[in-house]
Amino acid sequence: MHNITLINGDGIGPEISDSVVKIIEKSGLEIDWDVQTAGSDVIEQEGTPLPQRVLDSIIKNKVALKAPVTTPIGKGFRSVNVQLRKALDLYANLRPCKNLPAIETRFNNVDLVVVRENTEDLYAGVEEQIDENTAHSIKIITRQASERICKFAFDYAVKNNRKEVCAVSKANIMKLSDGLFLESYRKIAQNYPQIKQREILVDNLCMQLVQDPTRFDVLVLPNLYGDIVSDLTAGLIGGLGVAQGANIGKDCAVFEPVHGSAPDIKGQNKANPTALLLSAIEMLKYINENNYAQKIENALFKTLSEGYKTADIGGTLSTTEFTDKIISNL
Repeated sequence: MHNITLINGDGIGPEISDSVVKIIEKSGLEIDWDVQTAGSDVIEQEGTPLPQRVLDSIIKNKVALKAPVTTPIGKGFRSVNVQLRKALDLYANLRPCKNLPAIETRFNNVDLVVVRENTEDLYAGVEEQIDENTAHSIKIITRQASERICKFAFDYAVKNNRKEVCAVSKANIMKLSDGLFLESYRKIAQNYPQIKQREILVDNLCMQLVQDPTRFDVLVLPNLYGDIVSDLTAGLIGGLGVAQGANIGKDCAVFEPVHGSAPDIKGQNKANPTALLLSAIEMLKYINENNYAQKIENALFKTLSEGYKTADIGGTLSTTEFTDKIISNL
């Protein structure tokens, strides 16, 4: 029995959470879910989109599955995602990007991984209004964070039989900050002679990704570039509805889809649970339940191969119908 925090989110979050929990339950794996609410729906009652009880639950259980959470616009609250990463030091954002069966895309054989530094860069939130016409935003790059994320990328490559780790920067322009990131990559890379090494400028990377993404294996990037590139790579495999994600730290990890809470289709039984399910599969691997992870992945892939899909990826099934098809293929 595993104790895992479930942040069921808002918008379509509860619907796809129910779907994924049901699939895992039907697989035979026993999980005691500690269900926690967060996001815009709890602000009125608790005064914050991320109550301390949510953090306490994750710290206690070490692992969380998180559905999308809405960040209020214009209310002064920081993104729940950013707060979680900061509070729990979830320094590595991991986004595997691989073609799925029967989802038509421009490229076949896409199989790459984005490893994004999660705690600093422009996302540190250090901004200052100089005057009514000028604002400054500080880009923070440290040796400690850069070496840590590069080591994570190389360790991931070794563990998952990957062949190359490519460092992405704009060090030709930001010679000090991105230069420090690149210097850190080169230092860490010396400890992994079995893994190929490459360096590329982020603009060149984006051009090459849309020409032929099969040129790349593992990408390691500072925070901002990683955010942009991971959405680009999601587009290569069918969009955010099938894009998984994980935020991993030294002591705990939060697994979540890349997409948002889609409040416009809330309660309509239209939402695609695939991205959250793939994130849950990655979570099961993280807790060493590889057999169940493989079982659920096989059922999902078989369902897609048979042509059963939700509307956002070219099908006609509702959330519950799609869920039931996956369960029937377990």
